[in-house]
Amino acid sequence: MSKFIDCVKLYSDGGCKRNPGPGAIAFIIYDCSGIILESHYECVGETTNNRAEYLALIKGLDYTAKHTRRSVICFLYSDLVIKQVTGVFRLKNRELRRLFQEVKNKERSFNDVKYQHLKRTNPLIQKVDRLVKLALEGR
Repeated sequence: MSKFIDCVKLYSDGGCKRNPGPGAIAFIIYDCSGIILESHYECVGETTNNRAEYLALIKGLDYTAKHTRRSVICFLYSDLVIKQVTGVFRLKNRELRRLFQEVKNKERSFNDVKYQHLKRTNPLIQKVDRLVKLALEGR
């Protein structure tokens, strides 16, 4: 993309069949008028649900940087990840601390990054969740 846009919405999700178990991530990137710019899903190997959520956010931020350097609103189902990246919760797990730092490094690509929790019943989160399930089914 040759021209960056002002505002992007990133919906990301990650999960695994067992916890820990085979995991997958997915994200959908929209412009702020609701047009899909990009979507992605993939398997990530043996992982935990929390790690998969972080991996989805990290990869989503990577792809988002192709579309904007300005404002990003990240929508996640994982209240834990949101509370950790916004400083509400401390990180005790060493692996999650490493992933947290990776998120913080990715945030530097943008002027403004906000996080918002959405319930699993939200249609856009359900759409991303279906992509996670497709990846886990090998499609």
